[in-house]
Amino acid sequence: MSKKRLRIRDAVHGDISLTEDEGRLLDTPQMQRLRGIHQLGLAYLVFPGARHSRFEHSIGTLHMTQVLIDAIQENALWEGGRGLKPETVRVLRAAALVHDVTHIPFGHNIEDQSGLLERHDSPARFQKVLSPATALGAELEKQGIREDVLSVLGAGREVKEPYLQQMISDSICPDLMDYLRRDAYFTGLDLQYDQRVAEYFRIDEKGRLFVDCAKEGLLREDVVSEILRMLQARYFFSERVYYHHAKVAAGAMIARAVEDLLAEGLLRVEELQETTDEGLRLLLADRAENPRTRSLLARLETRRLYKRVAVFPYQKNAEVQERMIFELFTLEARERRVAFERAREEEFKMRFGRDVEVLLYCPSRRMQLKECATLVRFPGEDLRLLSSFRDELPRIRDLEDSYLRLWKVYVLSSALDPEERRFLQNRVHEALPYAQDAYLK
Repeated sequence: MSKKRLRIRDAVHGDISLTEDEGRLLDTPQMQRLRGIHQLGLAYLVFPGARHSRFEHSIGTLHMTQVLIDAIQENALWEGGRGLKPETVRVLRAAALVHDVTHIPFGHNIEDQSGLLERHDSPARFQKVLSPATALGAELEKQGIREDVLSVLGAGREVKEPYLQQMISDSICPDLMDYLRRDAYFTGLDLQYDQRVAEYFRIDEKGRLFVDCAKEGLLREDVVSEILRMLQARYFFSERVYYHHAKVAAGAMIARAVEDLLAEGLLRVEELQETTDEGLRLLLADRAENPRTRSLLARLETRRLYKRVAVFPYQKNAEVQERMIFELFTLEARERRVAFERAREEEFKMRFGRDVEVLLYCPSRRMQLKECATLVRFPGEDLRLLSSFRDELPRIRDLEDSYLRLWKVYVLSSALDPEERRFLQNRVHEALPYAQDAYLK
């Protein structure tokens, strides 16, 4: 491994050091593409400063991985227990650096929320992007760590020790530690956590990563509070940024444009992995033939976002949530969604004598499942998931249950006049009599 060190000045963490080998990974076309993938998708339409990319987040995740590695090594030095070998550190840093390389433009809208495609972190996606046929895969192969990196990312042979994957994809991990600080910085929201929490991470004799919340037989309540503060920050970002209603509308619009072109055979799935946010928008604008799709894209360009007509939140629809997801979510439900939208548009035209656009957006239930799955050690206890202490620590239960309330089905429209939207709202109520609308205009 090269001894030469590279330095990158980061807006969030300051100077970040990389090895020459890591620099070569960073210089591949697959990693450089991430400069054009916004970390928060279309959130900049709501928070103008949120234009940071997955490229700098990848570098920040490598940095936070090293912070965690340093803490584990220091704890092993002073307290005994497991430390990390240089080769393991090398693999973990490389895995952290490339962990987001499979992201596509507006990926969370297209994958996680609309269900159009498999998740970015699926094994198949990693195996393809990190294959020896790509510059990035070839460089990993040349460095002799491609198979190990794939294993850490959950796309290769089974890892021998759990911490290897926990370091990259646990509930609390370097990925989270970077994007919470980075998203706060670029959205201007004052939501922070104390980075000192990294000092309490350990690896046990079974190779499991955990947070040590015990000292001299007593519970370190300050450590527990800091873990929960980090997870609460994740929730507040979900509530205020990730699922902000205007960002949801913009994300639903771009996802629908992609869905339309895929269904019409004008866009190939493979192209999404090769392009950037701006590249995809140009592709869509160039290839869209449907007038509705062209209108939708023109509205996105000038931030004339669809407005809410009806909103069906989880709190009022818990008993019918599964039915709504079955009837309205995923590509298999496309015909039902389109029929629902066209029927409302026809009703509007008959009443007002002109065209309008209606879009039904129903996210997956997956979006609301955010568990406190980090392993912790409490006094006198074996290692347990933090979520298993829901009864002893009600804050954990409240935090996990809060995510349930973020799930909402939206009916959106290009109609701006309140009277016109109230008309559409009444038609939606008749079409979905079993669901409870909470939106008051």
